[in-house]
Amino acid sequence: MSVQITIRDVPEKVRHELAARAAAQGRSMQEYLRIALERLATRPTADAWLKQVQRRKRASGTKVAAELILNSRDADRR
Repeated sequence: MSVQITIRDVPEKVRHELAARAAAQGRSMQEYLRIALERLATRPTADAWLKQVQRRKRASGTKVAAELILNSRDADRR
Protein backbone atom coordinates (compact mmCIF):
# COMPACT_ATOMS: atom_id res chain seq x y z
CA MET A 1 0.00 0.00 0.00
CA SER A 2 1.39 3.40 -0.87
CA VAL A 3 0.89 6.69 0.93
CA GLN A 4 1.17 10.33 -0.02
CA ILE A 5 3.81 12.62 1.42
CA THR A 6 3.58 16.40 1.20
CA ILE A 7 6.63 18.58 1.73
CA ARG A 8 5.93 22.23 2.32
CA ASP A 9 8.16 25.29 2.04
CA VAL A 10 10.60 23.86 -0.50
CA PRO A 11 12.65 26.74 -1.90
CA GLU A 12 11.97 27.47 -5.55
CA LYS A 13 15.63 27.01 -6.42
CA VAL A 14 15.57 23.49 -4.93
CA ARG A 15 12.35 22.63 -6.77
CA HIS A 16 13.85 23.78 -10.09
CA GLU A 17 17.02 21.75 -9.52
CA LEU A 18 15.02 18.63 -8.70
CA ALA A 19 12.85 19.14 -11.77
CA ALA A 20 15.94 19.53 -13.94
CA ARG A 21 17.50 16.35 -12.54
CA ALA A 22 14.28 14.42 -13.10
CA ALA A 23 14.02 15.69 -16.67
CA ALA A 24 17.64 14.76 -17.34
CA GLN A 25 16.75 11.18 -16.43
CA GLY A 26 13.55 11.26 -18.46
CA ARG A 27 11.41 10.91 -15.34
CA SER A 28 8.63 12.89 -13.76
CA MET A 29 9.61 14.69 -10.58
CA GLN A 30 7.28 12.40 -8.64
CA GLU A 31 9.01 9.31 -9.99
CA TYR A 32 12.47 10.83 -9.46
CA LEU A 33 11.69 11.72 -5.84
CA ARG A 34 10.03 8.36 -5.11
CA ILE A 35 13.14 6.54 -6.32
CA ALA A 36 15.38 8.87 -4.29
CA LEU A 37 13.29 8.29 -1.15
CA GLU A 38 13.35 4.52 -1.65
CA ARG A 39 17.14 4.64 -2.02
CA LEU A 40 17.45 6.81 1.09
CA ALA A 41 15.24 4.47 3.12
CA THR A 42 17.32 1.39 2.22
CA ARG A 43 20.61 2.92 3.36
CA PRO A 44 21.62 2.56 6.98
CA THR A 45 21.94 5.71 9.04
CA ALA A 46 25.49 6.89 9.74
CA ASP A 47 25.15 5.64 13.32
CA ALA A 48 23.90 2.20 12.24
CA TRP A 49 26.69 1.93 9.65
CA LEU A 50 29.34 2.84 12.23
CA LYS A 51 27.99 0.24 14.68
CA GLN A 52 28.06 -2.38 11.91
CA VAL A 53 31.69 -1.53 11.12
CA GLN A 54 32.60 -1.73 14.80
CA ARG A 55 30.91 -5.15 15.14
CA ARG A 56 32.79 -6.46 12.09
CA LYS A 57 36.06 -5.09 13.41
CA ARG A 58 35.55 -6.80 16.78
CA ALA A 59 34.52 -10.05 15.09
CA SER A 60 37.61 -10.12 12.87
CA GLY A 61 39.94 -9.78 15.85
CA THR A 62 42.52 -7.96 13.74
CA LYS A 63 44.20 -4.69 14.49
CA VAL A 64 46.11 -2.43 12.15
CA ALA A 65 48.47 0.12 13.62
CA ALA A 66 47.73 3.75 12.79
CA GLU A 67 51.32 4.14 11.55
CA LEU A 68 50.82 1.39 8.97
CA ILE A 69 47.60 2.99 7.75
CA LEU A 70 49.23 6.40 7.41
CA ASN A 71 52.29 4.96 5.67
CA SER A 72 50.08 3.11 3.18
CA ARG A 73 48.07 6.25 2.57
CA ASP A 74 51.20 8.29 2.00
CA ALA A 75 52.65 5.66 -0.36
CA ASP A 76 49.49 5.88 -2.50
CA ARG A 77 49.97 9.62 -2.83
CA ARG A 78 53.43 9.33 -4.36
